[in-house]
Formats: sequence, structure tokens, C-alpha cells
Amino acid sequence: MLRRHAAALRLSLMAADAASALLLFIVLSAVRLGATWADAWRAVGVDPVFLAALYAATWVATLWLLGLYRLRARWSWRSEWTDVLRAVLLVAVATFAFLFLAKLPDVSRLFLFSLFASQAVVTVFSRVVVRRVYAYARSRGYNASYILIVGDGPAARSFASRLARHRSLGLQVVGFVEGPRSDAPPGATSPARQPPPRFTPEELVALASQEPPAVLGPFGDLPDILHALVVDEVAICLPPESLAFVEPVARLCEEEGKVVRIPLDDVTFTLPGGRVEMFDGIPVMSLVYGPDRAVALIVKRIIDVVGAAAAIVLLAPIVGLIGIAIWARDGRPILFRQVRVGLHGRQLEIVKFRTMTPDAETRLAELAALNEIGGPAFKVSADPRVTRTGRFLRRTSLDELPQFWNVLRGEMSLVGPRPPLVSEVAGYDVWHRRRLAMKPGLTGLWQTSARREADFDRWVKLDLEYIDRWSLWLDLKIMARTIPAMLQGR
Repeated sequence: MLRRHAAALRLSLMAADAASALLLFIVLSAVRLGATWADAWRAVGVDPVFLAALYAATWVATLWLLGLYRLRARWSWRSEWTDVLRAVLLVAVATFAFLFLAKLPDVSRLFLFSLFASQAVVTVFSRVVVRRVYAYARSRGYNASYILIVGDGPAARSFASRLARHRSLGLQVVGFVEGPRSDAPPGATSPARQPPPRFTPEELVALASQEPPAVLGPFGDLPDILHALVVDEVAICLPPESLAFVEPVARLCEEEGKVVRIPLDDVTFTLPGGRVEMFDGIPVMSLVYGPDRAVALIVKRIIDVVGAAAAIVLLAPIVGLIGIAIWARDGRPILFRQVRVGLHGRQLEIVKFRTMTPDAETRLAELAALNEIGGPAFKVSADPRVTRTGRFLRRTSLDELPQFWNVLRGEMSLVGPRPPLVSEVAGYDVWHRRRLAMKPGLTGLWQTSARREADFDRWVKLDLEYIDRWSLWLDLKIMARTIPAMLQGR
């Protein structure tokens, strides 16, 4: 199974199994032994909390040993029941054998029979609920990843059907790109037959929302399609006679930071850095260009939620004072909203404290000649549009505080590349676009080490260095550097 997408579901199943075992042990102990159940367990010579935790850990370990966290090609009630009953039988035999060998006759056998029988029912029920919740959330587009399929033949259609059978993974097909019909590389149209019509970016977005997925254009339009749509992954599903095109497409996706999937059911193919995974009964080669530690990325999101929620609560008085200061000195509006580009082209509306005059957007053109940044970005040190309050807020980065709300919503992270303007992304070179391969952040590597750098390419290189080196430890180091940088006005 594609572990990058299965990790969250697998961890959720483990958490549900551990919680159900822990709660069931406590509830049945209270029912069977009464209000003084904890004292009853202590009378046997064991700590009740430790025993409950040990039982929960043993239950999860048994399910893991029997492969119940290895997501299958096809899940069914019957297979789940069978495997859970095997786990119950194994735990029961081990428990009674231990009690016999340890000569512990005081432990209620009736309690244990009730515990094991109830555990089977509760486990199957909780696991079904977790799967249904994931399927429902992913079908509504929550935390979905979007995959573009290169190829429009039987292999491409078959792979799309396999993805549709596993909606809980959250992979949604945005459309197909017609396969190559000649030896022309991406960027050239095929003379073999009349290609599909070219679509505008707006038309592509409309087509990508259709069900079933549509053919979005000819093979030569692949770069334009990648830029017009939100595409997290690209599946290359080409027939054997078109294998020569697989490497050029994979190289294009590497430059843009896209994950590549190559189904190998009809072809045999290898690429450097490829990892073969099983998906719905077929081998799939995966090439991941960027952070690939699925569990660490989940922990990163947990840190984002906890950190943003804590910051919103703890900094509320400061946020209130800043809002009053802006209202008193510069008038309304207090907040400034602007559309930016996030992960793989997703658009988000960031919220900041207003630091400029209300007509700042309309005056941008008259200041274009003063731009100090070399590249598709804009910066003027002595910007006449910045208010007196705004200068202080910008120097201390306090104008960014409302973006903790964007972090809480999942649109941003605490650490990552800064979200660029839509107009800036339109001017990106291909290699610049790889900085969109990670969720944007409140702070990042270049903000704490080269914020006054005037070369845009240098900014991007630092962002790409962050993406290539990413780890939770690196995030913690950047956050630790951010606070002194703010206090020193850097």
C-alpha cells in the first residue's frame, strides 16, 4: 500500500485499538469488581493503571504481529472479524498460560472471558468507524491529495479505478493527459492523430472537477497542466511502446517536486531512487522528491496544531493591543487579507495586521522601479506606503501573528517556505516551483539566516535546502532561532 498516504490511517487504527483496550479494561473492572476495582487489583499484587496500560500495549502488539495494520488490497468485514478473533485467541491462550505458570488463581476467569469476548466486538466496531470516518472525510476533499495520470489508455483507466476503490487514502484523480503518439518529448504535439483541444487554465480547473475524470490535454501540454492545477502526484501509466517517455516525465516532476507513481502490472521498469510498493495487488514504483517520513510529517502537523492553538490563546492580549493601536493611529481596516500560493499550487487567504496605507495595492505599479529584489518578488526598504505602526510591526514580525489561524486551519505550518503571491508564482522558473512542494510556513530557513538577501534565487535555494534537509529537529532549530531574530528586529 502507498505508505505515504496509509500512515495516518494506520496510526489512527493503532490509537483506536489502544484506547478501546484501555477503556474496556477499566470499564469491565468497575462493572465486575465494583467501585473499589482499583483496590481489588492491588490486592492481587498489581498496579491497576500499569495493568490496563500493559493490556492495551499487548493488544496493539498482537494486532501488529498478525498484520492488522498492514493495509490490504481489499478490506472486508469477514477478514477483519477473522483476524481479530485470531488475535483474541492468541492473547487469551497466552494470558491463561501465564496465570497458570505464575500460579495466580485469584484473577477472575469470568472477568477475563468477558474482557476477551468484548474486546473482539469493540475492536471490529471501532476499526470500522475509523475507516468510515476517513472515507467520508476524504470523499469530501478534506486533506486530499490530487494525482494527475499521464496516459489515457487501459492501463491509465485501470489505475484510476484502483484509486477510486481506496478513497480512504485521499488520492483524487484530477484527470488524464493523453499519452505520447510519437517520439516528441513533453512540449511537442503529436502528428499521429488530432490532439485534444488546448484549454485555458480556467477551463482546466473546471475539467479537473468533473466526474469521471476527463482528458485534460495532449502529452505536450503536460507542463502547462501541472502549472494550472493543484497536482501533488503524477502517475505515469504508459504502454510498453512508450517507456522511453517515462524518464523525461519523471525528471520534469522531480524539478517541480511532484511524487511519481509508476504502476508495473504491464511493464518492467526501474529508475534511480525508486521504491516498489504494493497497491491493490499490483507493484507500483514510487519516486518521492522531498520529505518522505510519513510519521514525522504527521508529528509535524500535531506540533503545528498544538503550537498554533497555544499561541492564539497566550498571545491574545498582545493581538488585542496591536489591533487597538492600529485602529487608534491608522484607522480601519485592522487586518489585511491577501491570496497567496501554498502547497503544490493551493491558494489560501493569509491574514496579517495591516502595515500599509489602505491604497497600497493600487500604488504598487508606481514603485515597481524601486524594487530591490532580483527576481519575481517585490521589496522596497523605505516603502512610502508603510505606516508608522506598520514599521514597528514589520521590524518585529508581529504583523504575522494572525497567521497562526492559517496554521490551525492546516493551510500553513509553523516552519516552511513563505507563501508567495500568485503574480510571483506566474514568473517562476521551473526549478523555483519546487519550493511549493512543502506547506508554507510562518518562519523558515531564509527568514532566520538571509532575510535581507536581495537575490530571489538565493531565497529559493535556501528553501530548497530546507526541503531537502527537512527533519523535526531542523524545524525546532529554526523556531528557536526565530524568537531572537524577532526580538533583535532581524
